[in-house]
Amino acid sequence: MAVAHDGIRQKLSRAVEKAKAVKRLRDTGILELGDVGGTLQTVKNSRVYGPQATMAIQGGRKFGSLPAIVDERRTLTYKQIDDMSTALARGLKTLGVDQGSVVGVLSRDHGGLVVSMAACGKLGARLVLMNTGFAKPQFAEVCERENVKIVLHDSEFLGLLDALPADLPRVLTWLDDGTHAPQDAPTIDDIIATNSSDPLPPPTKAGGSVVLTSGTTGLPKGAPRGKVSPFATVQLVDRVPYPQKGTVVIVSPIFHSTGLATFLVAAALGNKIVTTRRFNAEATLKLIADHKADMLVAIPTMLHRMVELPPDVIAKYDTSTLKVILIAGSALTPELSNRVQDTFGEVLYNMYGSTECGIASIGTPAELRMAPGTAGRAPLTCEVVLFDDNGRRVEGTHNRGRIFVRNAAPFEGYTDGRHKQIIDGYMSSGDMGHFDENGLLFVDGRDDDMIVSGGENVFPQEVENLLIERDDVFDAAVVGVDDSEFGKRLRAFIVSQPGAPQDTEEIKLYVKNNLARYKVPRDVVFIDELPRNATGKLLRRVLNEMDVEG
Repeated sequence: MAVAHDGIRQKLSRAVEKAKAVKRLRDTGILELGDVGGTLQTVKNSRVYGPQATMAIQGGRKFGSLPAIVDERRTLTYKQIDDMSTALARGLKTLGVDQGSVVGVLSRDHGGLVVSMAACGKLGARLVLMNTGFAKPQFAEVCERENVKIVLHDSEFLGLLDALPADLPRVLTWLDDGTHAPQDAPTIDDIIATNSSDPLPPPTKAGGSVVLTSGTTGLPKGAPRGKVSPFATVQLVDRVPYPQKGTVVIVSPIFHSTGLATFLVAAALGNKIVTTRRFNAEATLKLIADHKADMLVAIPTMLHRMVELPPDVIAKYDTSTLKVILIAGSALTPELSNRVQDTFGEVLYNMYGSTECGIASIGTPAELRMAPGTAGRAPLTCEVVLFDDNGRRVEGTHNRGRIFVRNAAPFEGYTDGRHKQIIDGYMSSGDMGHFDENGLLFVDGRDDDMIVSGGENVFPQEVENLLIERDDVFDAAVVGVDDSEFGKRLRAFIVSQPGAPQDTEEIKLYVKNNLARYKVPRDVVFIDELPRNATGKLLRRVLNEMDVEG
């Protein structure tokens, strides 16, 4: 009987939650309840086409003449994206792409990427968003595993295509100046120019998309998303005040989950989305100033480089229009959290989640001032809980546990058949964390990053956060390496500020004076740059394998 009552209470709670979500979507402009027909059509399109094509179709209808995407070469309106993606879809169909076909897209952030994603959705093709940081073997393995039948790519990646069968069709999404397109690789602009933009019949089923994991521990896994619930959108807009018909600068890569999700929500609200193919700290400030941006979407390493610019360089650019800086993708240190808000004002939002779990929590500016570096609280339709190694709930404050997430964007399992651990409907994020006395979530680090040294558990992030607070340290990472006496010993890798002295004993003494003795690195190695992937995540395995003897 008690179990039945718990089930009823849970159903009622979820119903109330959905009602709140609908109200929030209406309040933020995502749903227009006064336009019932348009809203129902958008929901239908999302089920048939998927979010990328729905963005183009809905945008063409609602915001046709408004600028949608700005890159280094041109500005495309919402109507142009809708028409161009339809014409491209027709052309891809003649190349053999149809419902259920798998299309690999290897592209940096620009209009060609947006048009390509929408075209795939209009055909019901399965979209695989490739990582622009791939080496040739990784790229070939992922294409084979995902059964890719055609590749749309920027010309700078022509060399990677050598690893694929010569008869695999390919199309160029961007042609660098001075580069000649191979005869067997038309550009999307060529295809668009020779095809009609008259609407195509809808597919019978959405093709869905595959976003790749970061690959920090090996070959990136494929995380598929078929249908995306409208309630997934509320996870972003509930805690982040998105502009409507404003301007959003996105420097986080759109091929990854953070960039993609924020792009789709920004487009749903009719914003002008400004992109750049390669990040540059000062150039990003210029984009914000030139376009009077309301919002910036970035990753912590990018913000780190921006606040490290000389004060006189930062002062050259008017960033006062910014109301939101949304970051995700890697850990936010308390030091960076404070520096960003000291530099740009109380506008920082820290989003925590994963490719598999989706959004888990978001820290607001006020929460980040109160508790710098926090991951904040779960938004509507999300819930974060902690479990111990035996699957029991971890309650209370400052008690560490494994982070598990429930939200409205359920993970369908990796494309290789594996899945994340699920307990009572909550999915593992792969991280460890704790809640403070205010109910704010803190992520302590990856559960597989934990170092057991001399019988003591050490999470590298705590030591890294401390090291980065030093004025002479630009970046830092800590890993565990084999040790005959302790099992593992801590090794710190330090990227010094330009011209700073490199004193290993000073670094060790600093940690010893601030943390427990077993958290003091026995090795300190100074290097020029830490290995990170395109989303800013630290590649610890590269550091573990680095030969630093002598």
